[in-house]
Amino acid sequence: MDKVIHFEVPFDDGERAIAFYREAFGWDLNPMPQLQYVMTKTSATDEQGRPAEPGAINGGMLKRQGPITAPVITIGVEDLDDALARVEKLGGTVAIGRQPVGDMGFSAYFHDTEGNLIGLWQNA
Repeated sequence: MDKVIHFEVPFDDGERAIAFYREAFGWDLNPMPQLQYVMTKTSATDEQGRPAEPGAINGGMLKRQGPITAPVITIGVEDLDDALARVEKLGGTVAIGRQPVGDMGFSAYFHDTEGNLIGLWQNA
């Protein structure tokens, strides 16, 4: 069973969004300009950077663009290409194909049969 492991919240104004989520919820927000991304910690993490609390997930924030216009959940998979093939076989469509994310892993996005945008992640 593949788990929801991450979320993403798009923004129009990064500084405004960072200030809002930091003040409203106490999130630890770490801008990464080289990736045009903001790492978002909603819970304490262990030595590997994973949430220390069972059931907790952390996420990120990014500029609203392309198909990413609303919050997205991300599902961790063992094989990204296999997962995309299953999605298409079952009636979903690939929105953004496999792309490397630094040396951490690979991401992709798809639309499910209901039109929702969902993210996929495969560790490097």
